[in-house]
Amino acid sequence: MASMSPIKEKLTKASGNIDRALHSSRGKDVMLYLMFVAIAFVFWLLLSLDNEVQRDFDVPVEIVDVPDSVTIIDPAPKTLSVSVKSKGSQLLRFLWGHVPVMKIKYDESRASRNCFFMNRSRLEARLRDYFGNVGVQIVSCKPDSISLAYTESPGRKVRLEIKADVQPNLQCIISGPITANVDSVRVYSAGELPKGFDRVETEMIVKGGLKDTMRYEVKLKPVLGARLIPDKVIVTVPVEPLISRKRQVEISAVNVPDGVGLITFPSKVDVSFLVPMSIYGEDFPMKAYVDYDRIRPGSSYLPVALSLVPEVYHNISLSPDSVEYIIEHKKVEE
Repeated sequence: MASMSPIKEKLTKASGNIDRALHSSRGKDVMLYLMFVAIAFVFWLLLSLDNEVQRDFDVPVEIVDVPDSVTIIDPAPKTLSVSVKSKGSQLLRFLWGHVPVMKIKYDESRASRNCFFMNRSRLEARLRDYFGNVGVQIVSCKPDSISLAYTESPGRKVRLEIKADVQPNLQCIISGPITANVDSVRVYSAGELPKGFDRVETEMIVKGGLKDTMRYEVKLKPVLGARLIPDKVIVTVPVEPLISRKRQVEISAVNVPDGVGLITFPSKVDVSFLVPMSIYGEDFPMKAYVDYDRIRPGSSYLPVALSLVPEVYHNISLSPDSVEYIIEHKKVEE
Protein backbone atom coordinates (compact mmCIF):
# COMPACT_ATOMS: atom_id res chain seq x y z
CA MET A 1 0.00 0.00 0.00
CA ALA A 2 2.88 2.36 0.79
CA SER A 3 4.09 2.12 -2.84
CA MET A 4 0.73 3.43 -4.10
CA SER A 5 0.67 6.70 -2.10
CA PRO A 6 3.24 8.62 -4.26
CA ILE A 7 1.25 7.73 -7.41
CA LYS A 8 -2.03 8.78 -5.82
CA GLU A 9 -0.45 12.00 -4.63
CA LYS A 10 0.82 12.82 -8.15
CA LEU A 11 -2.60 12.13 -9.69
CA THR A 12 -4.32 14.36 -7.15
CA LYS A 13 -1.81 17.13 -7.80
CA ALA A 14 -2.23 16.85 -11.59
CA SER A 15 -6.03 16.90 -11.27
CA GLY A 16 -5.82 20.05 -9.16
CA ASN A 17 -3.55 21.75 -11.70
CA ILE A 18 -5.94 20.96 -14.56
CA ASP A 19 -8.94 22.19 -12.59
CA ARG A 20 -7.20 25.48 -11.77
CA ALA A 21 -6.12 25.91 -15.42
CA LEU A 22 -9.70 25.41 -16.68
CA HIS A 23 -11.10 27.92 -14.22
CA SER A 24 -8.47 30.56 -15.01
CA SER A 25 -9.23 33.32 -17.51
CA ARG A 26 -6.85 31.79 -20.07
CA GLY A 27 -8.39 28.34 -19.61
CA LYS A 28 -11.87 29.76 -20.21
CA ASP A 29 -10.64 31.40 -23.42
CA VAL A 30 -9.20 28.07 -24.65
CA MET A 31 -12.45 26.23 -23.88
CA LEU A 32 -14.47 28.89 -25.68
CA TYR A 33 -12.16 28.62 -28.72
CA LEU A 34 -12.52 24.83 -28.83
CA MET A 35 -16.31 25.11 -28.61
CA PHE A 36 -16.38 27.46 -31.63
CA VAL A 37 -14.11 25.07 -33.55
CA ALA A 38 -16.50 22.18 -32.82
CA ILE A 39 -19.50 24.23 -33.94
CA ALA A 40 -17.70 25.26 -37.13
CA PHE A 41 -16.86 21.63 -37.86
CA VAL A 42 -20.50 20.61 -37.46
CA PHE A 43 -21.65 23.34 -39.86
CA TRP A 44 -18.94 22.38 -42.37
CA LEU A 45 -19.97 18.75 -42.14
CA LEU A 46 -23.65 19.58 -42.72
CA LEU A 47 -22.80 21.76 -45.73
CA SER A 48 -20.46 19.10 -47.14
CA LEU A 49 -23.08 16.38 -46.83
CA ASP A 50 -25.55 18.56 -48.74
CA ASN A 51 -23.10 19.06 -51.63
CA GLU A 52 -22.90 16.67 -54.59
CA VAL A 53 -19.80 14.47 -54.51
CA GLN A 54 -18.35 11.71 -56.68
CA ARG A 55 -16.88 8.63 -55.06
CA ASP A 56 -15.56 5.23 -56.20
CA PHE A 57 -16.73 1.98 -54.59
CA ASP A 58 -16.00 -1.73 -54.98
CA VAL A 59 -19.48 -3.22 -54.69
CA PRO A 60 -19.59 -6.95 -53.77
CA VAL A 61 -21.98 -8.91 -56.03
CA GLU A 62 -23.81 -12.18 -55.44
CA ILE A 63 -26.25 -14.06 -57.69
CA VAL A 64 -28.96 -15.49 -55.44
CA ASP A 65 -32.07 -17.71 -55.67
CA VAL A 66 -30.45 -19.94 -58.30
CA PRO A 67 -32.64 -23.09 -58.76
CA ASP A 68 -31.11 -26.41 -57.72
CA SER A 69 -31.44 -27.67 -61.30
CA VAL A 70 -29.26 -24.81 -62.64
CA THR A 71 -25.47 -24.70 -62.57
CA ILE A 72 -23.82 -21.40 -63.50
CA ILE A 73 -20.73 -22.19 -65.55
CA ASP A 74 -18.97 -18.84 -65.92
CA PRO A 75 -17.56 -17.29 -62.74
CA ALA A 76 -19.65 -14.31 -61.64
CA PRO A 77 -17.74 -11.08 -60.92
CA LYS A 78 -16.96 -10.82 -57.21
CA THR A 79 -17.11 -7.01 -57.24
CA LEU A 80 -18.17 -4.14 -59.48
CA SER A 81 -15.95 -1.05 -59.67
CA VAL A 82 -18.54 1.72 -59.54
CA SER A 83 -18.12 5.51 -59.68
CA VAL A 84 -21.16 7.27 -58.15
CA LYS A 85 -22.23 10.93 -58.06
CA SER A 86 -24.74 11.93 -55.38
CA LYS A 87 -25.21 14.05 -52.27
CA GLY A 88 -22.68 13.34 -49.54
CA SER A 89 -25.46 12.58 -47.04
CA GLN A 90 -26.79 9.83 -49.30
CA LEU A 91 -23.38 8.17 -49.60
CA LEU A 92 -22.48 8.60 -45.95
CA ARG A 93 -23.27 5.01 -44.92
CA PHE A 94 -21.07 3.69 -47.75
CA LEU A 95 -18.20 6.06 -46.95
CA TRP A 96 -18.05 5.38 -43.22
CA GLY A 97 -19.51 1.91 -42.99
CA HIS A 98 -19.24 -1.54 -44.52
CA VAL A 99 -20.21 -1.75 -48.20
CA PRO A 100 -23.03 -4.34 -48.28
CA VAL A 101 -23.36 -7.10 -50.86
CA MET A 102 -25.57 -6.31 -53.84
CA LYS A 103 -27.71 -9.42 -54.33
CA ILE A 104 -29.02 -10.01 -57.84
CA LYS A 105 -31.80 -12.56 -58.16
CA TYR A 106 -31.36 -15.24 -60.79
CA ASP A 107 -34.72 -14.52 -62.41
CA GLU A 108 -34.07 -10.77 -62.74
CA SER A 109 -32.57 -11.15 -66.20
CA ARG A 110 -32.16 -14.02 -68.66
CA ALA A 111 -31.48 -12.94 -72.22
CA SER A 112 -31.76 -16.34 -73.86
CA ARG A 113 -31.55 -20.04 -73.21
CA ASN A 114 -28.47 -21.06 -71.19
CA CYS A 115 -27.39 -17.45 -70.57
CA PHE A 116 -27.98 -15.12 -67.63
CA PHE A 117 -27.55 -11.58 -68.97
CA MET A 118 -27.91 -8.12 -67.42
CA ASN A 119 -27.15 -5.30 -69.84
CA ARG A 120 -25.66 -1.91 -68.97
CA SER A 121 -28.94 -0.02 -68.50
CA ARG A 122 -30.46 -2.65 -66.24
CA LEU A 123 -27.25 -2.99 -64.23
CA GLU A 124 -27.04 0.79 -63.73
CA ALA A 125 -30.71 0.87 -62.66
CA ARG A 126 -29.97 -1.88 -60.15
CA LEU A 127 -26.98 0.11 -58.84
CA ARG A 128 -29.02 3.30 -58.49
CA ASP A 129 -31.52 1.38 -56.41
CA TYR A 130 -28.64 -0.03 -54.36
CA PHE A 131 -27.24 3.44 -53.58
CA GLY A 132 -30.62 5.04 -52.79
CA ASN A 133 -32.09 5.79 -56.24
CA VAL A 134 -33.16 9.45 -55.74
CA GLY A 135 -30.53 11.83 -57.10
CA VAL A 136 -27.98 9.04 -57.71
CA GLN A 137 -25.97 9.07 -60.94
CA ILE A 138 -23.86 6.09 -61.99
CA VAL A 139 -20.86 7.69 -63.72
CA SER A 140 -19.13 4.42 -64.64
CA CYS A 141 -19.24 0.71 -63.87
CA LYS A 142 -16.71 -2.02 -64.67
CA PRO A 143 -17.72 -4.49 -65.91
CA ASP A 144 -20.66 -2.62 -67.44
CA SER A 145 -22.76 -5.79 -67.93
CA ILE A 146 -23.01 -9.33 -66.59
CA SER A 147 -23.19 -12.35 -68.90
CA LEU A 148 -23.03 -15.85 -67.42
CA ALA A 149 -23.53 -19.15 -69.23
CA TYR A 150 -25.45 -21.81 -67.32
CA THR A 151 -26.76 -25.32 -67.84
CA GLU A 152 -29.60 -27.43 -66.53
CA SER A 153 -27.91 -30.74 -67.40
CA PRO A 154 -26.78 -33.00 -64.52
CA GLY A 155 -23.15 -32.87 -65.69
CA ARG A 156 -20.75 -35.72 -66.33
CA LYS A 157 -18.96 -37.56 -63.55
CA VAL A 158 -15.27 -38.14 -64.38
CA ARG A 159 -12.35 -39.52 -62.40
CA LEU A 160 -9.78 -37.34 -60.73
CA GLU A 161 -6.10 -37.79 -61.53
CA ILE A 162 -3.52 -36.41 -59.10
CA LYS A 163 -0.36 -34.96 -60.62
CA ALA A 164 2.45 -34.85 -58.08
CA ASP A 165 6.23 -34.84 -57.86
CA VAL A 166 6.94 -35.21 -54.14
CA GLN A 167 10.13 -36.36 -52.41
CA PRO A 168 10.49 -37.33 -48.74
CA ASN A 169 13.34 -36.48 -46.41
CA LEU A 170 16.29 -38.91 -46.41
CA GLN A 171 15.04 -40.58 -43.20
CA CYS A 172 11.41 -40.79 -44.40
CA ILE A 173 9.33 -42.56 -47.01
CA ILE A 174 6.14 -42.02 -48.99
CA SER A 175 4.26 -44.77 -47.16
CA GLY A 176 1.26 -45.22 -49.42
CA PRO A 177 -0.71 -43.91 -52.39
CA ILE A 178 -1.24 -40.16 -52.72
CA THR A 179 -4.99 -39.60 -52.38
CA ALA A 180 -7.57 -36.80 -52.57
CA ASN A 181 -10.69 -36.23 -50.50
CA VAL A 182 -12.73 -37.12 -53.61
CA ASP A 183 -12.00 -39.61 -56.38
CA SER A 184 -14.20 -37.97 -59.02
CA VAL A 185 -15.68 -34.59 -59.97
CA ARG A 186 -18.65 -33.41 -62.01
CA VAL A 187 -18.11 -31.41 -65.18
CA TYR A 188 -20.84 -29.01 -66.31
CA SER A 189 -20.93 -27.45 -69.76
CA ALA A 190 -23.47 -25.51 -71.80
CA GLY A 191 -22.38 -27.54 -74.84
CA GLU A 192 -21.52 -31.19 -75.38
CA LEU A 193 -18.34 -32.56 -73.84
CA PRO A 194 -16.07 -34.71 -76.05
CA LYS A 195 -16.87 -38.43 -75.85
CA GLY A 196 -13.29 -39.30 -74.88
CA PHE A 197 -13.29 -36.83 -72.00
CA ASP A 198 -13.08 -39.12 -68.95
CA ARG A 199 -10.81 -37.42 -66.38
CA VAL A 200 -9.61 -34.13 -64.94
CA GLU A 201 -6.20 -33.44 -63.44
CA THR A 202 -4.97 -31.46 -60.47
CA GLU A 203 -2.40 -28.75 -60.86
CA MET A 204 1.10 -30.22 -60.43
CA ILE A 205 2.22 -30.57 -56.80
CA VAL A 206 5.99 -30.20 -56.42
CA LYS A 207 7.32 -30.68 -52.88
CA GLY A 208 10.57 -31.96 -51.39
CA GLY A 209 12.10 -32.82 -48.02
CA LEU A 210 8.80 -34.03 -46.52
CA LYS A 211 9.13 -35.26 -42.93
CA ASP A 212 5.49 -35.92 -42.06
CA THR A 213 2.15 -36.64 -43.70
CA MET A 214 1.08 -33.46 -45.52
CA ARG A 215 -2.25 -32.18 -46.84
CA TYR A 216 -2.47 -29.61 -49.62
CA GLU A 217 -5.41 -27.71 -51.09
CA VAL A 218 -4.89 -28.03 -54.83
CA LYS A 219 -6.83 -26.46 -57.71
CA LEU A 220 -7.96 -28.55 -60.65
CA LYS A 221 -6.81 -27.72 -64.15
CA PRO A 222 -9.60 -25.70 -65.78
CA VAL A 223 -11.56 -27.15 -68.68
CA LEU A 224 -12.38 -24.62 -71.40
CA GLY A 225 -16.10 -23.75 -71.47
CA ALA A 226 -16.90 -25.94 -68.48
CA ARG A 227 -17.22 -25.73 -64.71
CA LEU A 228 -15.79 -28.31 -62.33
CA ILE A 229 -17.47 -29.11 -59.01
CA PRO A 230 -15.48 -29.21 -56.85
CA ASP A 231 -12.81 -27.03 -58.48
CA LYS A 232 -10.22 -27.77 -55.79
CA VAL A 233 -9.45 -30.79 -53.63
CA ILE A 234 -7.47 -31.74 -50.54
CA VAL A 235 -4.54 -33.99 -51.49
CA THR A 236 -2.93 -36.15 -48.79
CA VAL A 237 0.69 -37.27 -49.13
CA PRO A 238 1.36 -40.02 -46.54
CA VAL A 239 4.88 -39.76 -45.11
CA GLU A 240 6.42 -41.93 -42.40
CA PRO A 241 9.78 -41.81 -40.65
CA LEU A 242 12.14 -44.72 -41.22
CA ILE A 243 13.51 -46.52 -38.16
CA SER A 244 16.70 -48.56 -38.02
CA ARG A 245 16.30 -52.28 -37.39
CA LYS A 246 18.46 -55.43 -37.46
CA ARG A 247 17.65 -59.11 -38.09
CA GLN A 248 19.60 -62.33 -38.18
CA VAL A 249 19.00 -64.45 -41.27
CA GLU A 250 20.25 -68.00 -41.78
CA ILE A 251 22.53 -68.56 -44.78
CA SER A 252 21.65 -71.25 -47.28
CA ALA A 253 23.72 -72.55 -50.22
CA VAL A 254 22.50 -72.74 -53.81
CA ASN A 255 23.75 -74.55 -56.94
CA VAL A 256 25.52 -77.16 -54.80
CA PRO A 257 26.23 -80.37 -56.82
CA ASP A 258 24.90 -83.73 -55.66
CA GLY A 259 27.15 -85.49 -53.19
CA VAL A 260 28.68 -82.21 -52.01
CA GLY A 261 27.95 -80.19 -48.87
CA LEU A 262 28.76 -76.53 -48.31
CA ILE A 263 29.09 -75.21 -44.75
CA THR A 264 29.54 -71.48 -44.02
CA PHE A 265 31.14 -69.76 -41.04
CA PRO A 266 29.18 -68.05 -39.62
CA SER A 267 25.93 -69.78 -40.52
CA LYS A 268 23.89 -66.59 -40.07
CA VAL A 269 24.29 -63.02 -41.20
CA ASP A 270 23.11 -59.75 -39.56
CA VAL A 271 20.88 -57.70 -41.86
CA SER A 272 20.51 -53.99 -41.02
CA PHE A 273 17.84 -51.88 -42.70
CA LEU A 274 15.39 -48.99 -42.33
CA VAL A 275 11.69 -49.76 -41.98
CA PRO A 276 8.57 -47.52 -41.73
CA MET A 277 7.55 -46.91 -38.14
CA SER A 278 4.05 -48.36 -38.63
CA ILE A 279 5.40 -51.85 -39.45
CA TYR A 280 8.43 -51.85 -37.16
CA GLY A 281 7.27 -54.97 -35.27
CA GLU A 282 6.42 -57.05 -38.35
CA ASP A 283 8.75 -59.65 -39.89
CA PHE A 284 8.64 -60.28 -43.62
CA PRO A 285 10.21 -63.28 -45.42
CA MET A 286 13.88 -62.76 -46.15
CA LYS A 287 16.61 -65.19 -47.24
CA ALA A 288 20.39 -65.01 -47.41
CA TYR A 289 22.44 -67.33 -49.59
CA VAL A 290 25.86 -68.12 -51.01
CA ASP A 291 26.33 -69.44 -54.54
CA TYR A 292 28.50 -72.53 -55.00
CA ASP A 293 29.23 -71.46 -58.59
CA ARG A 294 31.04 -68.36 -57.28
CA ILE A 295 33.81 -70.39 -55.59
CA ARG A 296 37.19 -69.23 -56.95
CA PRO A 297 40.48 -71.09 -56.60
CA GLY A 298 42.65 -69.70 -53.81
CA SER A 299 39.76 -67.86 -52.09
CA SER A 300 38.28 -69.07 -48.82
CA TYR A 301 35.39 -66.58 -48.80
CA LEU A 302 32.05 -66.46 -50.59
CA PRO A 303 29.93 -63.26 -50.94
CA VAL A 304 26.51 -63.31 -49.26
CA ALA A 305 23.47 -62.17 -51.20
CA LEU A 306 19.82 -61.66 -50.28
CA SER A 307 16.66 -62.95 -51.89
CA LEU A 308 12.98 -62.22 -51.09
CA VAL A 309 13.89 -58.70 -50.03
CA PRO A 310 10.70 -56.93 -48.80
CA GLU A 311 9.91 -53.69 -50.65
CA VAL A 312 9.31 -51.94 -47.33
CA TYR A 313 12.96 -52.42 -46.28
CA HIS A 314 15.38 -49.67 -47.28
CA ASN A 315 19.14 -49.07 -47.16
CA ILE A 316 19.89 -52.75 -46.54
CA SER A 317 23.37 -53.80 -45.47
CA LEU A 318 24.91 -57.16 -44.46
CA SER A 319 27.40 -57.97 -41.74
CA PRO A 320 29.48 -59.81 -42.72
CA ASP A 321 29.00 -59.44 -46.45
CA SER A 322 31.15 -62.54 -47.15
CA VAL A 323 31.73 -65.74 -45.16
CA GLU A 324 34.26 -68.52 -44.93
CA TYR A 325 33.24 -71.95 -46.09
CA ILE A 326 34.28 -75.59 -46.26
CA ILE A 327 33.23 -78.19 -48.78
CA GLU A 328 32.21 -81.66 -47.66
CA HIS A 329 32.08 -84.64 -50.00
CA LYS A 330 29.34 -87.00 -49.00
CA LYS A 331 29.76 -90.75 -49.31
CA VAL A 332 27.69 -92.29 -52.04
CA GLU A 333 25.76 -95.30 -50.76
CA GLU A 334 26.13 -98.43 -52.93
